Amino acid sequence: MPEHDEFLSFLDEGKAAPVPPAANKGRPWQVLIVDDDPDVHTTTEFALGDVIIQDRHLEFLHAYSSIEALQLLRQEPQIAVILLDVVMETEDAGLRIIHAIREELRLTHTRIILRTGQPGHAPEIDTINRYDINDYKTKNELVRKKLYTTLTTAIRCYDQLRRLEASRRGLEQIIAASNQFIVEQGLQTFAEGVIAQIAGFAGIEPEGLVCVAAHPTTGAVDDLIPDPHPVITAATGRYRNLIRHHLEEIDDSRIVEHLTRCLIERRSLLDEHSLTLFFTGHEGYDFAAFVDSAGPLCEVDQHLLEVFCINIALCADNVVLVSRLRNQAFVDSLVHLPNRTAFIHTIDQRLKEDQCDQQIIALIDVDQFAEINDMLGHQYGDRLLCAIARRLEQPPLDRCLVARIGGDKFGVFGENRLVQPQILQPIFATPFSAECVEHSVSVSIGFAQFNACPSACGTELLKDASIALKHAKSSGFGQVAYYSDAIRTETRERTRLLNDLRHAFDHDHLFIVYQPQLSLHSGAVIGVESLIRWRTEDGRFVPPDRFIPIAERSGLIVSLGNWVLRTALHALARLRTAGLDQLRMAVNVSAVQFRQPQFPQIVQEALSDTGAHAEDLELEITESVAALGFDYVEKLLRQLKTTGIGVAIDDFGTGFSSLSYLDRLPADRLKIDKSFVWALDSQQPGQRIAEIVIELGRKLGMNVLAEGVETAAQATLLRDLGCDDAQGYYFGKPMLLEDLLSWLSARGKEQQP
Repeated sequence: MPEHDEFLSFLDEGKAAPVPPAANKGRPWQVLIVDDDPDVHTTTEFALGDVIIQDRHLEFLHAYSSIEALQLLRQEPQIAVILLDVVMETEDAGLRIIHAIREELRLTHTRIILRTGQPGHAPEIDTINRYDINDYKTKNELVRKKLYTTLTTAIRCYDQLRRLEASRRGLEQIIAASNQFIVEQGLQTFAEGVIAQIAGFAGIEPEGLVCVAAHPTTGAVDDLIPDPHPVITAATGRYRNLIRHHLEEIDDSRIVEHLTRCLIERRSLLDEHSLTLFFTGHEGYDFAAFVDSAGPLCEVDQHLLEVFCINIALCADNVVLVSRLRNQAFVDSLVHLPNRTAFIHTIDQRLKEDQCDQQIIALIDVDQFAEINDMLGHQYGDRLLCAIARRLEQPPLDRCLVARIGGDKFGVFGENRLVQPQILQPIFATPFSAECVEHSVSVSIGFAQFNACPSACGTELLKDASIALKHAKSSGFGQVAYYSDAIRTETRERTRLLNDLRHAFDHDHLFIVYQPQLSLHSGAVIGVESLIRWRTEDGRFVPPDRFIPIAERSGLIVSLGNWVLRTALHALARLRTAGLDQLRMAVNVSAVQFRQPQFPQIVQEALSDTGAHAEDLELEITESVAALGFDYVEKLLRQLKTTGIGVAIDDFGTGFSSLSYLDRLPADRLKIDKSFVWALDSQQPGQRIAEIVIELGRKLGMNVLAEGVETAAQATLLRDLGCDDAQGYYFGKPMLLEDLLSWLSARGKEQQP
């Protein structure tokens, strides 16, 4: 009998009785018949067309060659079983198809049943194992009952493999969720993993949604209700468009009813057509998952789902905890905006994705915010920052990344057309209201444009914006500045100068000179002022007005100032040894030094170590110390004066302190700035200021000393106006200590009778 006649012999056993339509639940199992004999296709489908396996019909697909089979498999990746003829157009055609299925198409779940009418072409055992062949039969063995048994076994195996794969993917998503950096992504990924797990248990497609609601908090047990606005946090398949919607916005009454009941009754609901599972949350929220089902679950699967719900609830708590930790790491707790870390992280991500073309950073600083805190209190300052944050979130900046960088600084990152002075400055034009107090706010803004530099990153861009902001603030309040090549060059020069200054300090290239101070009435030398100088290795001098501001901004001035103080006191000891015990030593003190809490202790230790007397030391401060606060400065000066140290106000008239502030300071001396002295015998503005300062000093009971006296006419005018003392090139230039000793010795001889 021909091969196909032997195959047809199973028809004699008769077909199974038809099954009622209700038994056909779910999508049919796809079975691919691959054979070059059309009769084999016809008889196989005729014999098994009404067979139902695991409550699902069979759907037959047909291929008559290797090429057709592979084309179908590429188009239909969910074929459950392949009935494959070993010998078709060539003797090894079937085995080559198997290789392509497993190695190229990577269809590892699809079951393969080999059929042949030529037993001599049976595959080797190694081949069966290597390619995961489910079964091998000769065609004369495949009577109807044997084929049904073989097909049922293969389909069950396929179903189990797919469920395991779905479960594995769900677990991977759940685990991955706890490692997400962004809260929303973490919770969403976790919820999608839950849907995949449930679908894996039910053997269905992962289509469903997860709804989150707050814990019920009011009333008796019968009155417990969930959050009136539960939110869909994850949705897959045909429900994907429902994500982030409130439950009441869903127009499918069946889903709304099941999820609402599940959350109210706080238990899972299983019926013939859906699974609605309840998960208890211990971090303030419960959630429920809804998945369509093709049929009721067996008792074993129901038990597994109960265990799954218990364990997944614990996992959900971990995800919420991680999300909260990420929230603390990336969100500013006061104004509820992204913080500096999140700002830089987001920019770095956009740089990696090449999404920063035509983007710019603006760094916004509230002018005189420290003064606002001092006057109105920190609570008011916090409320003002929150009000600023809310205003920055409004259109058009709602399309930008807005963050609190720290303190009173806010960052904005977005398109050039949005992040511009003409858009940002009007935001602050309307006064802010906090605690029933309206306050007009001025801001300084620094801008940094993204460029295509390969090393560009969020940190560097923010640094550039910060440099531009400093440049803007140096021009006054309410100014803006863009980071540019010129600013970059200036910044690099300051950085180079700072590095050189550190090197000079470490290698003794800095030194002190001393300028005499004389009485305008007696002509006697009453003291000297110590002045720092810097000579580079190649002999060039760097002016103090260039390196002192850099030392102050970098904090190096603290170490420099301590060194100057000790060096000057050692020089004072030399002067006393030389018999010049009536001279005082004036030492300049920066506001940066002055705000050090241990400054009085540093001065006392320097006096003790050098053997100098406190009465011979005078500390010169500028009016800039007013920025440290009236009470702080007054208290510190009185503490110093109780030890006998003198205090002088340097460069008076060039700062911003008030007369009432000056009256409160326990100062001994006012020093008239040299610019007012130079105006005395000229037609320049300010020639009357010296006269006013001298009169003011007299009224306040302070000694007055004029700086920068260069001519005899200036000295005479100052003396006639009542000025007490003076210093300047007319009397003596700043000198090294040895030169000063020689100068004092020579002057002493000149004054001898």
